[in-house]
Amino acid sequence: MRAAYCPLAIFLLAMVSCSSAPSLDDAATELQKDTHALETDDVFKNPLAKLHIVTRPDTDISCGEGRFKRVLTATADYTRANEPVDNYLDRAQRLMEDTLRLPRFGYDVTFDPAQVDRLTDRTIHGTKEALGITVTVEVQQGPPTWRLRAESRCLTR
Repeated sequence: MRAAYCPLAIFLLAMVSCSSAPSLDDAATELQKDTHALETDDVFKNPLAKLHIVTRPDTDISCGEGRFKRVLTATADYTRANEPVDNYLDRAQRLMEDTLRLPRFGYDVTFDPAQVDRLTDRTIHGTKEALGITVTVEVQQGPPTWRLRAESRCLTR
């Protein structure tokens, strides 16, 4: 009798493990939510921020072998007061990290202590692991201050 249940248990276990992977539709929907969140966020809806959505996540990009990803790219500027470059980059970096951590974005942002006091630029990395989405933001002293790229992993449709 137990032997009869074994194939059923293996089948159910396989279905559960396969269904836990994110789908391309799930990732695309999440990136579209991120786009809307950027466009409606208090920081970025200010005309001085000059938010520009360069690439909307509405097109499948082929990764080969029947797998695809979605990409969101955007730029925005942060007004610089009469302050040292280090202070400006610190403020811009903290603001973007805090924004990405907000519930409406929901990214897990990693802190890189090697970047502290770097005067040229900073890079922010974040993930939405369950959906297979990563975000990278380059923070620079010249406009645009932020160059954001969020993308899904290569997923099947």
